[in-house]
Amino acid sequence: VQLQASGGGLVQAGDSLRLSCAASGRTLSNYVTGWFRQAPGKEREFVAGISRNGGIEDYENSVKGRFTISRDNAKNTVYLQMNSLKPEDTAVYSCGASRLWTRMTTQYAYWGQGTLVTVSS
Repeated sequence: VQLQASGGGLVQAGDSLRLSCAASGRTLSNYVTGWFRQAPGKEREFVAGISRNGGIEDYENSVKGRFTISRDNAKNTVYLQMNSLKPEDTAVYSCGASRLWTRMTTQYAYWGQGTLVTVSS
């Protein structure tokens, strides 16, 4: 499955952004889908994950209550709604697809290119 992430940009603290992860080649609903981010000088980290049918969501603690992951299987797309953005959310955000329910990046076989989110204070 090929993934294409989009929606990043430069915003101010407190603003919102919605990222999209569009799939082609295979049906994304066959996969657990996760959003990850990598800040400069840091390792890629898990942000949020969603089950195949969208019934289960998982969030990293620092984004709970601010970010919402969702999926539209009819559009073969997963979204990440990011509200109340903070400067520490600045990173390159990528989406990944896995056969497993996991936060481990090594278990995600398919990745989209990243989209840069920059939050100014």
